Amino acid sequence: MEVILARPRGFCAGVNRAINVVNKALEVYQPPVYVLHEIVHNTHVIRELEEKGAVFVEQLEDIPKGSIAIFSAHGVSQAVKERANELGLRTINATCPLVSKVHRRVSLLNKINYDVVVIGHKGHPEVEGTCGHASGSVHVVSSPDEVQCLQVNTPSRVGYVTQTTLSIDDTAEMLKALRRRFPEISAPSRTDICFATSNRQTAVRELSKAVDLILVVGSKNSSNSNRLREVAQKNNIPAHLIDHAGEIERGWLDKARRIGITAGASAPEHLVTELVAWLRENYKVRTVREMDGVDETICFQLPPI
Repeated sequence: MEVILARPRGFCAGVNRAINVVNKALEVYQPPVYVLHEIVHNTHVIRELEEKGAVFVEQLEDIPKGSIAIFSAHGVSQAVKERANELGLRTINATCPLVSKVHRRVSLLNKINYDVVVIGHKGHPEVEGTCGHASGSVHVVSSPDEVQCLQVNTPSRVGYVTQTTLSIDDTAEMLKALRRRFPEISAPSRTDICFATSNRQTAVRELSKAVDLILVVGSKNSSNSNRLREVAQKNNIPAHLIDHAGEIERGWLDKARRIGITAGASAPEHLVTELVAWLRENYKVRTVREMDGVDETICFQLPPI
């Protein structure tokens, strides 16, 4: 058996920043510090931060007055920010800067009387936070069919944004449908799908050319991890999303001579290391190598803490 590691994989700049925000807050203010929703979608990251004294809550009302409240990397609505202020909470915003850029575009489009179409998964925290920055008409679409049902105020005054963790291929189909329906639609100057998401999907496409099976390390509620699995499957390679090596079903590996491994943008590298160690312990692994790929050097500054 040969193991090939995708490059890049694992933590992106936004996830690194969000986790560092929580760690810095714990250092400066001492435990407990509170985080609204999961800071990133990975069970191991959440558990590790909980062990240090972070408390994850689903409602602002669950945070004691005067406490530190951190907003997750996925972003929150304006209403949530205002409610936190009303409750007397000391807030720190760990929203990924690329998500914040999408928020600003939504606000700008509404200010000039444009309907905003948000391409994304209904109910996802990032999409809910993005919609919560609208001051006018906003619509969420998740499939090309939904585009045909859109009712807007003025067809010539429509703009779109996208969830940052979407599949590039799926988004392309959505954009075709939107442009057919609204030929004058306003597009962002650059895609809203973040560079880390694009790079990881591109790496999986290349990896698919060289392997029989791909294992994606990431939690089940991680959008970008699910998209990596889908990219592999669309390239006719069996792929499985696993939270850790213990979730592997041996039947998956029976006929695999070359196994590709990648990790979602919220999955820590130690999980990949543990997965490789598990494979070495249970199978005859001849070589482990990393594929050629993009080096990501972008680093986001921390917010005031």
